[in-house]
Amino acid sequence: MYKAFEKIFKGKVVIVGIGNTLRGDDGFGPALIKRLEGKVKACCIDAGSAPENFTGKIIKEKPDTILMVDALHLGLAPGAWEILKKDEIAKSGLSTHDISPNIFIEYLESRTCADIYMLGVQPKDISFGREMSAEVKNTLKEITTKLGPFLNPIGERPQTQSEKCPHARIAFNRAGNKRDIRPCPKRRRKVHI
Repeated sequence: MYKAFEKIFKGKVVIVGIGNTLRGDDGFGPALIKRLEGKVKACCIDAGSAPENFTGKIIKEKPDTILMVDALHLGLAPGAWEILKKDEIAKSGLSTHDISPNIFIEYLESRTCADIYMLGVQPKDISFGREMSAEVKNTLKEITTKLGPFLNPIGERPQTQSEKCPHARIAFNRAGNKRDIRPCPKRRRKVHI
């Protein structure tokens, strides 16, 4: 299952922890961010239970890969986890939150050329005032130790957004400064970096 991390982490990575730490296992996303922050070569954002409030920060990072981390109703044993592609997230409606992940993903897609994934962990209990269950705590420890090697590649230069986007080209503005202008296939307008 950890081979999945190797396949998805390309270029600049932003990890977004989603969840409410006051609701037991729903706090998995923020707890993972707390453990990873400053220890991996990725931008780690604790978005709490309102990820839509952090879209500007995510877009500003100019990510190549966005990994959202949340407790999801997967129909599996508590603590079990899966990595879902953006299409699977949008179709499933598995989130433990009120906001539709579809809206969040569509907005990020319209503003970035990033590949978007969701690391979903099956919660045992998301009741208000509960602590994280033992099963989800074990998964938290396991994933924390396994993510490190994939986010700290030795001798490998990350691919930039310009290299990733097949239509990228270099241009100069009127002052003669070089700018990267790349039309993204996911949207019709040009993005100036």
